[in-house]
Amino acid sequence: MSGSLDTDKLEREVKSMYQDVAESADAEFHFETGRDLAVRLGYDPDDLDHVPDAAIDSFAGVGYYFDLAELESGENVLDLGSGSGMDAFVAGLHVTEMGAVTGIDMTTEQVEKANDLAADNGFYNVSFREGYIEDLPFKDASFDAVISNGVINLSAEKGQVFKEASRVLKPGGRLALSDIISEQQMPESIKSDADLWAACIGGAEQINSYTSLIENAGFDLMEIQENTEYEFISERAANACQKYGVKSITLVASRQ
Repeated sequence: MSGSLDTDKLEREVKSMYQDVAESADAEFHFETGRDLAVRLGYDPDDLDHVPDAAIDSFAGVGYYFDLAELESGENVLDLGSGSGMDAFVAGLHVTEMGAVTGIDMTTEQVEKANDLAADNGFYNVSFREGYIEDLPFKDASFDAVISNGVINLSAEKGQVFKEASRVLKPGGRLALSDIISEQQMPESIKSDADLWAACIGGAEQINSYTSLIENAGFDLMEIQENTEYEFISERAANACQKYGVKSITLVASRQ
């Protein structure tokens, strides 16, 4: 592949990988999945006991942000790249039946699976839609909080993702997310490799650039922390982490 990222190929690779995550949680990926990972990252086991097992089995998040998000009963929450739905279901517990959670994901299999799990497990306040996080099908100022876990690094248009998050948030609303970033700018050979993008490596934005994109979209960054419990498991991914400081962070920002 040439020095520029083939975004159509990237989308196919990402959809293919997360289709596999939806359909076979015990397959081998560049990253961990499942309950053990969730607990190690900081999820409350009591919350997980109320979340559908199939959503937990396919969980592929990179951090825990619910302590920073401070979701409250009655709030309206949007989950960007909701996958099999685990974070949306946890959010549904936090906002109670008085609130609502919407997940959006571009992978048809993930959306269908998550909606089935919501219906089968009585999560009437949680729903999922197919769509793109760069072009959200929601009105301005629709949500109190936007959450996302390990997804924005997969987008080739991160600035647009943050602008859309800002647009659909009410003034004072929160953006709480965990994601993969890098301490150093990565070479073009990695940034143009669709497989390494799908593995959450190639799209890791250098941290200063990442936070600038958030602030430029109209957010005040409130807190940022490193997730030392997260690690990649494939050798290729681990090597990139060592060489370029690729790591997981969690942050919360307030919409101006």
